[in-house]
Amino acid sequence: MMDNIHKSTSITGVKISYYFICHTKLWLFSHNIQLEKENENVQIGKDLNETSYVRDKKDITIDQTISVDFIEKSKNGEKLILHEIKKSNKMEEAHQWQMMYYLYYFKEKGIEAEGELNYPLINKKEKVILTEKDRNRIQEIINDIFKIIEGKLPSPKKKTICSKCAYFEFCFGDDL
Repeated sequence: MMDNIHKSTSITGVKISYYFICHTKLWLFSHNIQLEKENENVQIGKDLNETSYVRDKKDITIDQTISVDFIEKSKNGEKLILHEIKKSNKMEEAHQWQMMYYLYYFKEKGIEAEGELNYPLINKKEKVILTEKDRNRIQEIINDIFKIIEGKLPSPKKKTICSKCAYFEFCFGDDL
């Protein structure tokens, strides 16, 4: 199970998210073609992360593999609650699976945790709990990600979200 995580290409929460958003983006990002730094939407998300939940320690990196926005203990102190701050819930499925991957990762290390997706701009919070079925699906997703990364660049498929993507011109520059 966890052996998949220790291959030469580590699986990060970003890769899990990109798996659900766009396989082309996942492949490009995984091959160090990273265009997010200049992207306005990515910067807005980073700014939101910095200005929300200001009392909490942010960007906690575990094993140089996953980076959780912030972590707190449950009220009874028995579990950790992992938090991810997101700008919008338009890609909620990707956000949920990213969080489930974090929960899976913690569970594999013997740490009990629950997740919470925080959408401060729309004043929404969503609890995320990992089930056994989700654990099995995470393992399938990890295997699929390795197949995508190790294969050829997938052809881009134009979606409504593409126009806001940092890779838009890379994928569709000739079609503009």
